[in-house]
Amino acid sequence: MQVLDLIDRTIGTLCRGVLYLTLSVVFAILSANVFLRYVSGTSLASASELPELLFPWMIMAGVVLAAQHGSHIAVVLLTQKLGTARRWVLGGGSLVVAVLYGSLAAMAWPLAEVAADERTPMLQVPGSYSVWCLMLGFGLLALTTLCHLPKVWRGVQESTEEQAEAAAHGA
Repeated sequence: MQVLDLIDRTIGTLCRGVLYLTLSVVFAILSANVFLRYVSGTSLASASELPELLFPWMIMAGVVLAAQHGSHIAVVLLTQKLGTARRWVLGGGSLVVAVLYGSLAAMAWPLAEVAADERTPMLQVPGSYSVWCLMLGFGLLALTTLCHLPKVWRGVQESTEEQAEAAAHGA
């Protein structure tokens, strides 16, 4: 369990770092570009291309963090009614989700090879750069789902909707 928690915390730290870095760089580039347009009437040549390259990394980092906190995709209406079968359904669902994310990561590999030949106009970054983001993100989502599986099985992990409901009722 401690190994899984360490892996999950490491993934969270990595994703938070990517999220903060990409958000800061995109904000700085767009702010500098707006400043240059108002002051001198010019703009940075790569001001649109670099944020486009960073945006998928920012989004995927956010998706992985949301999945870690149980707020990415949560449908609890039916599972709340299951009683003791709930952990079986959620555990099985988690395994299916992990396999599907792993499959998506594996399917992105050939796409990365195809996209590697394409280059961005200004920076000449290979098109596979964004595909690698998807591949890594789907892999991290699969790993995060597997790391949370023991908690789901034990019934420890509550969804964010259940936590909010418990807080609203003073529990």
